[in-house]
Amino acid sequence: MKISARRLTWVDDGKFFEGWTCSECTWTYPIPELLADPEAKAAYDRIASANFAKHACATLPKEQKPSQGGNIERLRNLVTHGMKPKDAIEIMLQEVTFECRGNSQTIRKARADADEFLRRIREGHI
Repeated sequence: MKISARRLTWVDDGKFFEGWTCSECTWTYPIPELLADPEAKAAYDRIASANFAKHACATLPKEQKPSQGGNIERLRNLVTHGMKPKDAIEIMLQEVTFECRGNSQTIRKARADADEFLRRIREGHI
């Protein structure tokens, strides 16, 4: 029997989906719209983690996985490859600034995502 190394993964495709997903199947836990309070976000993360632990990948199809991407996933990948979180944030913000050619709304979202990433690291979610 193959043991899966599935993990809870944050996805923000910038268009249609933002929330937690399973790295091995199509299980998703989208973030509610207008969720801004830090305590509510922490509760959302705890509930998502509990629901993730209960789901069975075998009961869900593997195709049509939400696209991986977004600023938080970009940061997670940089940190996974050995970069310090604050250095990863600096690089991500520089990349976003370059990629979006100074679009202030996109830059604000990237900064908010960086703050959210640090919060999740502090709380042990990432």
